[in-house]
Amino acid sequence: MCQLLAMNCNVPTDIVFSFTGFATRGGGTDEHNDGWGIAFFEGRGVRHFVDYQAAVASPIADLIKRCPIKSTNVIAHIRKATQGSIALENCHPFVRELWGRYWVFAHNGDLKEFAPVLDGAFRPVGSTDSELAFCYLLQQLQRRFGDALPALPELRSALDELTREIAAHGTFNMMLSHGEALFAHCSTHLHYLIRQYPFAQAQLSDNDVSVDFSQVTTPNDRVAIIVTAPLTTNEHWTRFAAGELKVFVDGEPV
Repeated sequence: MCQLLAMNCNVPTDIVFSFTGFATRGGGTDEHNDGWGIAFFEGRGVRHFVDYQAAVASPIADLIKRCPIKSTNVIAHIRKATQGSIALENCHPFVRELWGRYWVFAHNGDLKEFAPVLDGAFRPVGSTDSELAFCYLLQQLQRRFGDALPALPELRSALDELTREIAAHGTFNMMLSHGEALFAHCSTHLHYLIRQYPFAQAQLSDNDVSVDFSQVTTPNDRVAIIVTAPLTTNEHWTRFAAGELKVFVDGEPV
């Protein structure tokens, strides 16, 4: 299956360190070599990069490692195909518009006998169960709330219900963001940590790379990193419970 990475923080922050370790798993230290992608929110806009090449061989992935794009919400994905061909249209994360803002989604898992009726504006371009689930989620949110973005508690409640419905068809680890909050649902494997003052040094598990975050942050910074499997060897990662939906705002779960 695939792997997921996300970042949510209270000030625009780059994800170069975490992405460097994560991308190595895309055909280097792990077998997720069927494509990759990453999306950065910047204000109401999104920088969106996908490639059907393995992340370890992709010149675009090298660009991301070298270019410190700063964002408060980031979602990344490395793919091990279970449904759909190895093609650009099947690379996560996927992006759609709802309520006048972009939504970004990525999924790790495999859904069986999942064939919802899509009768609204959201339709898959590729052939993955993941993009189908994303379109269904947005369709059901629009059907429930009409033309206006609901308050966060109502949105969270609806997503909790919908993710449970979809997860009944198989493994549904997913990341979703509309640029103000980041939603993460766990079926099997997700972990998170919060980096905040006093910051310390972190060591990647997949690369011989470390960084002293106390040298590149302020005491007010706070960053949540959510990932399929822990990225560092010397930090404390918290494991999600199976079936749990967490919402991150300003670098912490709420």
